Amino acid sequence: MTMELSRTHQYLEILSRLMFRGYSTGFQTPAPNLEAVYPDVEYISTLNDIELADFLRVADIHHVTVRALQVVGNAASTLGHPRVSQWCESTLSSERARIERAIGFLERICQALEAARCKVSVIKSLDHWSDLGSDLDLYTSGDEHTVARVMTKEFKAEQEPRSWGDRLANKWNFSIPGLPELVEIHVQYLGQTGEHKLMARRVIERSVTRELNGHVFRVPAPEERVVISTLQRMYRHFYFRLCDMMDFAGLLQAHAIDFAELRRAADIGGIWPGVATFLALVSDYVNRYGGKAEVPHEVVAASCSANIRVQARGDFLRVPMLPAASLYGSQLLSASRHRDLRAMCRLPLLPPLAVSALVAYRLTGSDKGIW
Repeated sequence: MTMELSRTHQYLEILSRLMFRGYSTGFQTPAPNLEAVYPDVEYISTLNDIELADFLRVADIHHVTVRALQVVGNAASTLGHPRVSQWCESTLSSERARIERAIGFLERICQALEAARCKVSVIKSLDHWSDLGSDLDLYTSGDEHTVARVMTKEFKAEQEPRSWGDRLANKWNFSIPGLPELVEIHVQYLGQTGEHKLMARRVIERSVTRELNGHVFRVPAPEERVVISTLQRMYRHFYFRLCDMMDFAGLLQAHAIDFAELRRAADIGGIWPGVATFLALVSDYVNRYGGKAEVPHEVVAASCSANIRVQARGDFLRVPMLPAASLYGSQLLSASRHRDLRAMCRLPLLPPLAVSALVAYRLTGSDKGIW
């Protein structure tokens, strides 16, 4: 097990260098000069088929498969490693076919919900483009009964069993015949306990149009993208994927974030320290691996610690738990100050839920049904 974890961390280090040294600004086009990643590509060329499959597994977990293999394939061709370049080409072909099928379904789902007067925005899933994660996430301001009717009638979808956390968060997962990815729909609220109502409204009110491969979607504005990912990473999972670092480094590089607007959005839910910490962690990680993602000094100053950084543990980049606990405390205090009754009633449910999930995981190896 220790050897497997060591290899996973080694592959994650390589993927980080490929991403932040191998891409032009925006992470859509590999850099014209890839000499900075030649040593890593030379190492990849020595891997056997089993090791290449494990490398691909780590890339999949971190939702960087397409972007990583574009760099590896280009560099391998230049360096004269046909086995690796052909492996990249074959893998990319399969992955792009999966993605095209998934976003075709996603567009039809969005159109069907809109036709039923459920305004919808695609959250998280399209942030990783040209990669796509393992499920499709939506937020809607419609009601759950209409959502369930549309999904079951229009797509013959089956509703997946809901965990305690799913019920609190007011979200549903659906499986659709012919679509390997689950469709996760957040209804009317955001947050692990469904505590955020006003912040959630902004996802629809400030959504923008995005076109990908001829498919058109409504997606959150950059500021809401940051808020949604902060809720997921700093207040629920307490870990990052490499794609998070890339996605938000891209926004920072493009100067796409209005920090005053971001502060207004975060303050509604009492999560500005979490947002600031999230961006500080992104900036620190990207800079460590040769990239550039500058965050304004006042944002860094608002983070929970000047020295916080993620650490590779298991398959992910883990957030230290002590700062995470302090962020939860400040969120709860903010809800109390603003007399946000929904948040005040729901946020105290989070610690016992997390403890129950941890106990279940240690006893059974799974927190299914709880988290």
